Amino acid sequence: MGGAGKKDSVLIIGGGTWGCSIALELARNGYGNVTVLDGEDVPSSIAAGNDLNKIMEEGSQSEDDTDVAYAWNRLHDLCTTAWLNDPIYKPHYHRTGYVMAASSDAAYKTLLEDISGHEHEYQKVESTEQFRSTMPKGVLTGDFVGWRGFAKSGGAGWVFARGAIIAAKREAEILGVRFITGQQGLVSELLFSDEAKRGEQKGALKQGSLQGVKSINGTVYHAHTTILANGANADGLLDLKYQLRPTAWTLAHIKMTPSEAGLYKDLPVLFNIEKGFFMEPSAETHELKICDEHPGYINPVYRESPLGKSLVQGQGDGDHEGEKIIIGSKPFPRQQIPLESEERVRAFLQETMPHLAPRPFSFARICWDADTVDRMPLIDWYTSEGNAEGGRLLLAVGGSGHCFKTMPAMGQVVLEFLGGQSG
Repeated sequence: MGGAGKKDSVLIIGGGTWGCSIALELARNGYGNVTVLDGEDVPSSIAAGNDLNKIMEEGSQSEDDTDVAYAWNRLHDLCTTAWLNDPIYKPHYHRTGYVMAASSDAAYKTLLEDISGHEHEYQKVESTEQFRSTMPKGVLTGDFVGWRGFAKSGGAGWVFARGAIIAAKREAEILGVRFITGQQGLVSELLFSDEAKRGEQKGALKQGSLQGVKSINGTVYHAHTTILANGANADGLLDLKYQLRPTAWTLAHIKMTPSEAGLYKDLPVLFNIEKGFFMEPSAETHELKICDEHPGYINPVYRESPLGKSLVQGQGDGDHEGEKIIIGSKPFPRQQIPLESEERVRAFLQETMPHLAPRPFSFARICWDADTVDRMPLIDWYTSEGNAEGGRLLLAVGGSGHCFKTMPAMGQVVLEFLGGQSG
């Protein structure tokens, strides 16, 4: 398939983590007609990337990678280079180090598998005193009963997520990208021509071309190439055959005093893969973010099920509630978290920093991401051929709650799909 001409129009649905990365990379490489649509000012209130911080661990490719490992490690390699060197992203990366731990034998085995081949980069952390000594005295006051893990002082840390998104957006705008937000930018429908035409092969379905993109106020946009990069909202615009599940995770902030914030500055990330994690407080607001570790929440969308049978192919009678079945999940904004999530956050604090466990939350919210079955990004052509009737559609979704670090890489990967070369 030939590459897109740099004068061709490109429409990006979603101005979040990946949408801004894609817009910036296309503009840097000579694409002069790029428009980004989003229902809110960037970054969106529901986006997982609209956050104080996200974990970053540097990575690289290996000669003996499997196909799956190659895909992930290539993204990891590209984004590591950008966080270390790109003038837009570099100011937002803090290489403070990393302490990762587990409490159960099964989870500890997972940690050992994760660091396999890189054991020399880590130091074992197994006792109460060893955990406490990874940070300045007075930060970690918990007993860490049953905790085992590893620490490294370099090659990892955290990124200022919201700051990176805003920086990419501003630079993209300087380079000519147009952002349309609000009712005009809130996409409500993708307009296809003659969906489900029969192809030459028996039983095959040929997707019609993308005619345009319709916003909630009725505005219709046309482009040679449209890129769907609106995270958890993608599932509401396109039938992705249950490959994508909008999922919500929770976070809470605790207000620190200026002197406490000074003590907590430049801390390594502490992450127990079963309990939760935290990073240093915000330099501006002195708020400490804590996340509990759990599989995520959904806001179910139901469909009536005839005779109580599941309408989801291959699931038999599963995943239904009475006469209804779950067919999806719909994101919504909420500056609030479930009580059980608060209990998990406070339990995590009790084990790590019990002096903070009773403090009230200064802020809490759920944030949404698009979860895939294998937690790998879903990047591919949905309709790869444009014609006189319409354009082509590229998918760039599937953050799965752990892909913010790949932000700088996503623009480079999409550029390759469009036939360009990353600069």
